[in-house]
Order: sequence, then C-alpha cells, then structure tokens
Amino acid sequence: MISIIEYTSSHQPEFKRLNLEWLDKYNLTEPPDLEVLNDPTGTILDTGGAIFLAVHENEIVGSAALMKEHDDDYELAKMAVTESWQGKGISNLLIQKCLSKAKDLGAKKIILFSNSQLQTALKLYTKYGFRHVDVTDSPFATADVKMELNL
Repeated sequence: MISIIEYTSSHQPEFKRLNLEWLDKYNLTEPPDLEVLNDPTGTILDTGGAIFLAVHENEIVGSAALMKEHDDDYELAKMAVTESWQGKGISNLLIQKCLSKAKDLGAKKIILFSNSQLQTALKLYTKYGFRHVDVTDSPFATADVKMELNL
C-alpha cells in the first residue's frame, strides 16, 4: 500500500536521490535542480510551497512538489517515482495530492517545466488538464516544454 506523506527535513537525502535518479538518467541535471535538491526546505517550504512523498513500507518511492512562483501561481516540480515502482499509479496519487493542495492554497494557475524526452510524464500532465504553452521564464536550459493548468 502506498501512503502520501508530507516532507520533513529528514527526508532530504531520499528526496535528492529520487530526483537525481531520473534527472541524471536523461542528462537533465542543472544548477537550479541542485539548489532545490540540496535545500528543499529553504527553496520550497519556506517560500510557501509543499512537498509530498510516496511511501511503501517506510521506503520513499516517489516525490512531487509545489513551488510558489507568484501570488496565485505555483509550479509543479520535482515529480519522481523510482524506476522499480513506475507504472503502478504513484504519479497519479502525487499529482492529485499536489492539485488538491494547490486549491487549498488558493492557486489560480499551476505551471511546470519539462523535457520532450519525458513522454510518459507529459501524457500524465495532459491527462490532468495541463496544456502546452510557449516556453518562457524557464530557469532550465534543458526545459523545452512548459505547461499550464488554470484552476
């Protein structure tokens, strides 16, 4: 059984490991990623965001975060599911939790940056109503996809 829990600072090493697993696999790791992964509390939580983790029997198998961008705008970020757990619906649980939290926070819009190599992820985002927009204001050189969801 998978539980979705809120991140605490003790989870930082696993949060970083999970995300570097896929970022490194696709050669997408950049300095802004490392800044967030090295200090999720300072870069996400302390600025009004949230981080959720998927847990199976005390093993962290997935993550997703909401980063506050502007007053009513948030970014869906650091969505990861460890390879051995992919295809089991964990991403759906994480994105549902993030969307629910965004509504609770009064978000009007959620954006995300991605890469066209990540076709499974892009299909997931489309399933939840995200639509492609022009890539602007990206902190990532490798982000060739930007999507938005108006709430």
